[in-house]
Amino acid sequence: MLVVDDDPTVLEIVCRYLRAAGFLVDEAPDGLSALRLAEEKRPHLVVLDRMLPLLDGIEVCRRVRSTWAIPVIMLTALNQEDDRIDGLEAGADDYLAKPFSPRELVLRVQAVLRRTGQAAAQAAAQSAGQGAGDASGPPTVPLAIGDFTLDTAAHELRLHGTPLVLTVREFDLLSYLLRHPHTVLGREDLLRSVWGWEFGDLSTVTVHVRRLREKIEADPAHPLLLQTVWGVGYRFDPVPLGPSGSRGAPDSATAEDRTIS
Repeated sequence: MLVVDDDPTVLEIVCRYLRAAGFLVDEAPDGLSALRLAEEKRPHLVVLDRMLPLLDGIEVCRRVRSTWAIPVIMLTALNQEDDRIDGLEAGADDYLAKPFSPRELVLRVQAVLRRTGQAAAQAAAQSAGQGAGDASGPPTVPLAIGDFTLDTAAHELRLHGTPLVLTVREFDLLSYLLRHPHTVLGREDLLRSVWGWEFGDLSTVTVHVRRLREKIEADPAHPLLLQTVWGVGYRFDPVPLGPSGSRGAPDSATAEDRTIS
């Protein structure tokens, strides 16, 4: 694991709590060092401060996410919604606003790693069972709906047969939507079911919906698959239906699409 913060006190406390929880931790005091260590160590997760010398956390997050499938939890001393959204749009899987509880950070880290590790463990167990001739249970069957295929054992989502490059949260969100097609889901519902949060910033959901649209929609500004239902939430239509009921007919973007999604 890599922890990046230019405040020596914060760096020391965060690393101490994570090590006490059993994690191996590397430290970086600036953005350039963070990128170098990320390339050398390939950590399972990065805890990243937003405000850093040499290269700020937003740019570090973008570069990390564009190169490696490493989960990122961002720390920020800025409490404005736009600042938090910037981090999420850069590819962060989660964020905490300073001051924060080190214990809460450890729980967030464990939750993210648990989600990424479960799929790898399932795939390894399935492979080992097949190699040993274990017939204790059938292999996991990928879920196919519309042009999407979800393979939970491989932790892979495909669109038109091509693997999608997704963050941990994006994978969790799209997986949940695939299991609940043609169902209107509020942002509170998604925050509770996908993030596991009873309370939280609803813009977290908004940003992740926007990022998913950029990866699955032919025209993200006029979504056909992941649509906004005015004043209620979102509906995922893996085989899109237009306003006339014909498949694939385009909808025009609404004010709601432009403002909250």
